[in-house]
Amino acid sequence: MAGEAPTIPRYNEQLWPALCAVRELGHSARLDEINERVIERENFSDEQLAVLHNEGPRSELEYRLAWARTYLKGMGTLANTSRGVWETTSLGRELSEDAIEPLWREYKTKRRAERRRKRQQAASESTDSEADEETAADTEDWKENLLEQMLVMSATGFERLAQRLLRAAGFINTTVTGRSGDGGIDGVGVYRLSLVSFPVFFQCKRYKGTVGPDKVRDFRGAMAGRGDKGLLITTGAFTREARGEATRDGAPPIDLIDGEQLCELLKKHQLGVRTEERRVEEVEVVSSFFDELG
Repeated sequence: MAGEAPTIPRYNEQLWPALCAVRELGHSARLDEINERVIERENFSDEQLAVLHNEGPRSELEYRLAWARTYLKGMGTLANTSRGVWETTSLGRELSEDAIEPLWREYKTKRRAERRRKRQQAASESTDSEADEETAADTEDWKENLLEQMLVMSATGFERLAQRLLRAAGFINTTVTGRSGDGGIDGVGVYRLSLVSFPVFFQCKRYKGTVGPDKVRDFRGAMAGRGDKGLLITTGAFTREARGEATRDGAPPIDLIDGEQLCELLKKHQLGVRTEERRVEEVEVVSSFFDELG
């Protein structure tokens, strides 16, 4: 029917594609790599990618893939070994497709029982709705809050944030140059790699939705005659065509940072994000020790 919103698979339908994506990427991958591989494997359309979760800033597909990763971690198939990097566990490497749904249901059952035990509110925790199950997951609401914060910043403030991030990532002489008549280039920094250094131009796009290939082409055109290295930063997501345009043969490559990756980078460099690590002590009584003593 005309005007009907594209269908987005539920998060539990993304469990197997997400796990396969990490496997295909060598059993270790960043968030953006996982998302991109799932989009490629499942052949999601740009219309599906453009659907926003609760009117943004994240796409509904990104949101559900985040829940899929959370559940896969709880199910013991994925491990978040370092910031923004996910790896398959021994179970994740061996699990078959027909075994993933029973494992998911078993994990849900255990999690619900734990919630009932902790909250002593069995009646309110027994619903089968997807909304309740997603609430049960370890949330990634901080990313939505962070993206919302960036969306209400001024354009100048967002450019300064990009400047701070590039400095934290190792760029030197990073300046904001964005102004009318500058062709869409917001700033430039020098990236030093061992004995070699080169200028990198960057452009900032505060978008709720997706960034298409036209924006990549426009940015590349603005760079013409100035340099060959470009970095396009957005709070939104890039369409498949935009990613293809960024690496098109015969054209200077453009590196892309989407909203998901931007959040992880700000977290990594502690820019506007504070992380508190908590250690949980698990104590187990080893019966065999006492048995050996007689």
